[in-house]
Amino acid sequence: MSLMTVLTPLSPAEVSRRLTENSAVLIDIREQDEFVREHVAGAVHAPLSSFEESARTLADGRDVIFTCRTGNRTGVNCNRLAAQVPGQAYVLEGGLEAWKTQGLATRTDRSKPIELMRQVQMAAGGLILIGAALGLLVNPAFWGLSAFVGAGLFFAGATGFCGMARVLAVMPWNRSAAGVA
Repeated sequence: MSLMTVLTPLSPAEVSRRLTENSAVLIDIREQDEFVREHVAGAVHAPLSSFEESARTLADGRDVIFTCRTGNRTGVNCNRLAAQVPGQAYVLEGGLEAWKTQGLATRTDRSKPIELMRQVQMAAGGLILIGAALGLLVNPAFWGLSAFVGAGLFFAGATGFCGMARVLAVMPWNRSAAGVA
């Protein structure tokens, strides 16, 4: 295994060229709910949550290029990712967002739900706004809703357990997407 601790950044145009030439494989480390909604066509899905299990098949003689949504996850996990690749490993600079900014095509399925963490952000933000507005316009006791949601977000960040994500994950629109490959 590689002792590399840095993933060499490649521009979206360079990654596209290598994929077209079939000299590279693009490994998308985002989670299932993110990947099924949108990804680069031909990307191999190897979610970070179970990366070591799915990474065993990465080395097929082609360059290995990792991607996520913005490049942050690949940067934070560069040691872990590079350790699974014999030789040099690469990263799509700016991730899927940079790929799209360059006008490169993705495979998108808008019938799939928005990623779970974005749902949590939208629900939490909406509840905080509602609590603040009701506290201002109806009764200051409604500010407790905003405080409760804020405390829940703090707890989720501190412990890694997000109750709101657990609740949203069992909603009908998310249950139907859970089993999709």
